Amino acid sequence: MAAGLAKPSTKGGRSYDTFRNRIMFPIRDARGRAIAFGGRAMDPNDNAKYLNSPETELFDKGRSLYNHAPARAAAGRGTPLVVAEGYMDVIALSEGGFVSSVAPLGTAVTENQLQNEVAQADEPIIALDGDKAGINAAMRLIDLALPLLQAGKSLRFAIMPDGQDPDDLIKSQGPQAVQAVLDQALPMVKLLWQRETEGRVFDSPERKASLDKALREKIKLIRDPSIRKHYGDDIQDLRWTLFRGNRPEGGGRDFQPGNFADEGWKGGRKGGFGDGSRKPWKGQKVAPAPMASTRSSVVAAADDAGLVRVRQAVVLAGAISTPEVIGEFESNLERMHCADPELARLRDQVLRYGIDAPLGLKDRILENLGPQALENLMGLRHVAIIPCLRRSDDTEAARLTLAEEFAKLEALLGLDAELAEATEDLTGLADEALTWRLKQAAEARNRAVRSENDDKANYDVGENGARLDREERDAFGALLDKIGFSQK
Repeated sequence: MAAGLAKPSTKGGRSYDTFRNRIMFPIRDARGRAIAFGGRAMDPNDNAKYLNSPETELFDKGRSLYNHAPARAAAGRGTPLVVAEGYMDVIALSEGGFVSSVAPLGTAVTENQLQNEVAQADEPIIALDGDKAGINAAMRLIDLALPLLQAGKSLRFAIMPDGQDPDDLIKSQGPQAVQAVLDQALPMVKLLWQRETEGRVFDSPERKASLDKALREKIKLIRDPSIRKHYGDDIQDLRWTLFRGNRPEGGGRDFQPGNFADEGWKGGRKGGFGDGSRKPWKGQKVAPAPMASTRSSVVAAADDAGLVRVRQAVVLAGAISTPEVIGEFESNLERMHCADPELARLRDQVLRYGIDAPLGLKDRILENLGPQALENLMGLRHVAIIPCLRRSDDTEAARLTLAEEFAKLEALLGLDAELAEATEDLTGLADEALTWRLKQAAEARNRAVRSENDDKANYDVGENGARLDREERDAFGALLDKIGFSQK
């Protein structure tokens, strides 16, 4: 009963055999010990074709893999690890010479199983059935795998021919047919691109913007910054090819990918030749260069670096003063790229020590950067008057301050990215995509300005440039009015 081989009767009778009338598949752990069973029904009319043992003290379905021990040993000798969908696929693959084959146990691949697979091999090949369910399983697995990627550790995807699984393919065409499919396994970045673009038409700025947003969100899931950058580079190339291919021959303008440096989209092409040139191809009409006044106004509007530094300083001061809230804003801090080297060093310290040991953060900063770093930060005029700094025990005030500052920063940085790209494109040929980006940039600036105006509604600016809370100033004035002065 405890091992799941028998179950109690629901009708009050004797317990019954869980796997009656089934062909049995022992499930073993990484050391080769039997911990559970799978059973395939012998009766073709049975409602459950496959049945696994329930979870027990020995068997954790989400952490176990079928054929784990033999596959791990074979993978250790350098053979590719193949992840199939079921027992019969693994048995057929193993008999066909693919001895390092495993399968999950009646469920979709879990994060623990994925970590197990990547630990056994640098690039496990996910071999999925060539039907809709197999394709959908591959697409779901992408989101699970992106945060786990490391340098030299990834997944590749081999999709079997339409309507076939590895067992079918080996029986019909032999092991060489499976090997051919495995040899053509796609890197995960290609499958991600396929998922986001297949069956869709990108014939308007809005649709292109929707694709950009979806891909940015997925790339953000990658924790390793180097891998995130390379994914961005590859997607940038795929994006360029797609949109260039959508242009009618002999007209229009070659697509210029955006600059998505914050999400790892650095690089990309400057024109139709990938070498920085802007020479028109045959049949292309060259538009006149924009007026100098137009370019200068765009450049002037994009000059918000000083305001960004102010906001970043406020964020870091609030985080250091009330480190208990740092964990809630970890992803925001990771994305906050500081051009100021002093702020960048403080940000790194906050991320390194503020998550696991927030109460010791200030001591770590003093030890690693010296007292001057904190003194310089806290002595800034716009930092010294932050309400949450005067009440370091008020975590809610710190939380609200950081949330507001990050929202303003994202508006400003989104504005800078769009305007920087638009400034570059104004030297070339304008099209509807440029108009769309400039519209988005204007909306970003409006959001940032509205935030500034909200500040001005609550604060006055003193002669020294410090913000004065109007409520506090009015309360102080009322107090002064109550005080009587007389000479004695």
